[in-house]
Amino acid sequence: MSQLDEIPGRGSVPSAALWAGRQSPPSQPYGASPKGRQRERTHDRILRWLFFWLVVRPVVLVGLGLNVRHRERLPAGGPAIVVANHNSHLDTMVLMTLLPSHLLPRVHPVAAADYFLRNRLLAWFALRIVGIIPIERRPAAPAPGEPPAPGEPPAPAASRPDALAGVAAALERGAIVILFPEGSRGEPERLSEFKSGVARLAERFPAVPVVPVFLHGLGKALPRGSALPVPFFCDVFVGEPVPWRGDRKTYVEELRRRMQALAAEGQLADWL
Repeated sequence: MSQLDEIPGRGSVPSAALWAGRQSPPSQPYGASPKGRQRERTHDRILRWLFFWLVVRPVVLVGLGLNVRHRERLPAGGPAIVVANHNSHLDTMVLMTLLPSHLLPRVHPVAAADYFLRNRLLAWFALRIVGIIPIERRPAAPAPGEPPAPGEPPAPAASRPDALAGVAAALERGAIVILFPEGSRGEPERLSEFKSGVARLAERFPAVPVVPVFLHGLGKALPRGSALPVPFFCDVFVGEPVPWRGDRKTYVEELRRRMQALAAEGQLADWL
């Protein structure tokens, strides 16, 4: 996919690199007049509400046997980061449904650009309806002032974009960001290794709450490779915010311990 692909009648869909440097929501196209941008935002907001109220909410709240513990710990506003284990496309839909409905325009899941921007139709749906923040999964340059990752040679700042620039911009606008620290969907209900991106964000935004959530059962309700969900009892365990500890490695280890504690709270340790 090129950096800027045209969708007939809908303006342009940016690549992750272009979107990361923008200061506007993903629904705003390039080159539009102020009135045109306002119409785009209104149109996209209506479509988003219809999709979540007529499709997502009935599937999540009626089609799934959903049990939520400590729902009051979910953010009541932004900026905030919600981190969860990732086994199914339902993970994002469930988390967005559980947040207060009036916050929907400010909720943005972080998603892989190579998957969700791979064709025009999917890119339009992911950016404008779901409201994702696309992120490149290949190694990216550290943010200004940050050292390179261990074992990674220093690279000129202009050679590779900061993969977290779009997430940082969203947090600065007061967004609620949904992030999966495992990076991609893994085996159902099994925690994979966490990547350092969440620690980098916590370091850059120490005042922004990072709320851990453990999801159980969604990997069975809609496993990887399946197109339609099946009824399955699912559990959601919401933890207390994890404060920045001053060290990335320590922070990632603490976050993983919190996830395991949430699983143990529901006596689900045998799934890990």
